[in-house]
Amino acid sequence: MSHTNARTTVHGRQLIVQRYQAGWKKAHIAAAMGISRKCVQTWIGRWTAEGAAGLADRSSRPHTSPRRTTAETEDRIVELHRRERRGPAWIGAEVGVPARTVSRVLTRRGLPRLATLDPMTGQVIRASKATAIRYERSRPGELVHMDVKKLARIPDGGGWRAHGRAAGSTSRNRASRVGFDYVHSLVDDHSRLAYSEILTDEKGATCAGFLARAAAYFADHGIGHIERVMTDNAWAYRWSLRPVIHALGARQKFIRPHCPWQNGKVERLNRTLATEWAYRQVFTSNAERAAALAPWLEHYNTHRRHSALGGFPRISRLAPT
Repeated sequence: MSHTNARTTVHGRQLIVQRYQAGWKKAHIAAAMGISRKCVQTWIGRWTAEGAAGLADRSSRPHTSPRRTTAETEDRIVELHRRERRGPAWIGAEVGVPARTVSRVLTRRGLPRLATLDPMTGQVIRASKATAIRYERSRPGELVHMDVKKLARIPDGGGWRAHGRAAGSTSRNRASRVGFDYVHSLVDDHSRLAYSEILTDEKGATCAGFLARAAAYFADHGIGHIERVMTDNAWAYRWSLRPVIHALGARQKFIRPHCPWQNGKVERLNRTLATEWAYRQVFTSNAERAAALAPWLEHYNTHRRHSALGGFPRISRLAPT
């Protein structure tokens, strides 16, 4: 198969040689075929030196790559990817190479994207979907995203993640049902500052109370005024948030029905909560997992690097308080 940008195919190169053997001048061959004289000279030279084999396609890969990442560094990148299940930005900072280099190494080694992996086992469980439509508000508080993540509670002693699926599911026994936690989250569009709470339900009054506390948290971290609040079309959001939003001097914005990607920043936080907090390690009780949320959230806002922020943490985009 010819190279994508090649002006001649193998048959075209053979025609060059045939015309040259017939006595055509190189300039006339180039003019007739719409190529440069240098191109004609190149293929005649290869045919003279190697015969018909010299007219075949050759790889564009360089003979040597002196600046290529060493095998030891690549092995380290692969080992961190499999063990820590972190993205290129985190791995690059740990290894001391650019995040783009990490991405190329992982692609070259044929490793799947993190979005396709189970956060506990690292096994491929889903296909990934990406969108090219991205946006970012110009100042903190201009737009915040709000959503709820529903998580099954952990029974005392640990669930199937601690004991394996062979031990059976607690939900099969009505007497041992443990119910759900509702992780309410608010994310600032500009800085990606996040606030989350574990609550007992997702009713209107609960959502309204959470939004008021989240706004106070944002104010303590330099976001003094929230202008717009984006939510999905859940009934609890549609009516119960109005008094709180009015008190904040903000406006409410709904996403288009059945288009959760429009609220993508908080949806992405939900996935990060699952992979790096809720299912990152084995918890033996629900209280243990709940206690781990606040420290993780502090680390997420003040230390965890964000690729969309140039590798800096979220707090870097906010004025000191």
